[in-house]
Amino acid sequence: MQRTIHKVLVANRGVPAVRIMHTCRDRKIPTTAVYSTPDRLAYHVFMADTAIHIGDAPPINSYLNGDRIIEAALASGSNAIHPGWGFLAENADFAQKVIDAGLIWIGPQPDVIRMMGDKIQAKEIARRSNVPTIPGIENVTSAGQITDWMRDQDIAFPIMIKAASGGGGKGMVRVDTPDQIPVALAQARSEAKKAFGDDTVLVEKYIEHGRHIEVQVVADEHRHVVHLFERECTLQRRNQKIIEEAPSTLENDLRQEICVTAARLMRRIGYTSAGTVEFLFDPATQSFYFLEVNTRLQVEHGITELITGLDIVSIMLDVAEGKPLPIKQLDVVPNRCALEVRLNAEDPKTFAPSFGKITRLRTPLGPNVRVLLGAAEGEDIPPYYDSLFMLLMTSGADRADALRVMDRALTGDLRIEGIKTLAPLLLSIIRHPKFIAGDFSTKFIEQHLPELVSGFRERTGEDEMLRVAQYVAEISALGPQSWM
Repeated sequence: MQRTIHKVLVANRGVPAVRIMHTCRDRKIPTTAVYSTPDRLAYHVFMADTAIHIGDAPPINSYLNGDRIIEAALASGSNAIHPGWGFLAENADFAQKVIDAGLIWIGPQPDVIRMMGDKIQAKEIARRSNVPTIPGIENVTSAGQITDWMRDQDIAFPIMIKAASGGGGKGMVRVDTPDQIPVALAQARSEAKKAFGDDTVLVEKYIEHGRHIEVQVVADEHRHVVHLFERECTLQRRNQKIIEEAPSTLENDLRQEICVTAARLMRRIGYTSAGTVEFLFDPATQSFYFLEVNTRLQVEHGITELITGLDIVSIMLDVAEGKPLPIKQLDVVPNRCALEVRLNAEDPKTFAPSFGKITRLRTPLGPNVRVLLGAAEGEDIPPYYDSLFMLLMTSGADRADALRVMDRALTGDLRIEGIKTLAPLLLSIIRHPKFIAGDFSTKFIEQHLPELVSGFRERTGEDEMLRVAQYVAEISALGPQSWM
């Protein structure tokens, strides 16, 4: 059924809100921003055509307050809601409330979100769809269950205990020895309960030196499903992605197999809109295993846009209006390589949050650089939300090209003062010989952190002042120079 989007309320803040507003501006669709009290002067608020205050700082009172967001949409004359990523993006109940309020939900159907949000159910569906899954056991409530499963299936350590609901690395605990099982199980269940309100956990064999490969898929209401090839999301810290690239370094035959498998699964579950199928790749056996389906726009979707020339958010708007996909599978021909780094307000040595005012912000320029800002110079990075405030992407004819541009972007024009960021660490990573050679796993940062940290020194405002002082001292000592 054809529908027309007249105005979009973006149920998010920062980087995701700004990203969606960019496409809405391209399509001449007005937008509504929502904001909490500390975000009243935030970048996304000024980008929107309308802005509505929805509550105090804690997310439960603002960005997680679904009823208040729907009220804001109705009050602002918005007839559609895009959730971005994070907050309510994968909340099936919120999606259903949006639809029940007579608004257009820009995302997959609520029943699909609910089905894929349960990792146990999602894994079973993948299994029935002939998609390889990691050996595991579900609904674990005791250490004895884990011990019996390992013995019966001849499973060796390490193993991973994971929350059945949610994602983002929360409720995941690695176990290396039998005596760790009881404590790890209790920890995983406790974290799962706090993060997702559900302490159900599953246990899986842990793949050593695994690589994280995800396939971007778009689908419409007319049963058309198209994959936009894959991304490499292996570089992580604390189970959170930090650097992504597209395409991955997989051999072409394997690339085709994993992408077709992802599209087949999404067709099987009746998926619509944009979504991602995540896999764990085992280089030792050249095997891949299903991990989960992300029923939303991914942070790293921009690098897929760079290599395909497509606007994934625009496709989501088309699908929400009931239109068929604007592309067929044979139309999607990647002809570039792209890289993304996440600029978080964190100490690059410890990953501790670094909140405060951005006193100086200069973003990289030049060919093949794409910057997505979620905050502006002079803006505060509040302690209540995710610390991501900038996505920096580069592209090139091949991977080496994209890496060279990223090196230039991180060392050239980029200047951030007032807060600490991951920029020095990101630069150390992209210059590391093993990363350049494509020899890395999800444990790369963990294994090389001391070496990576030793390779950088943060530039601060004090450094700038010292240079000025040195210049003044030299002129004072030597007197006026001929070039002055």
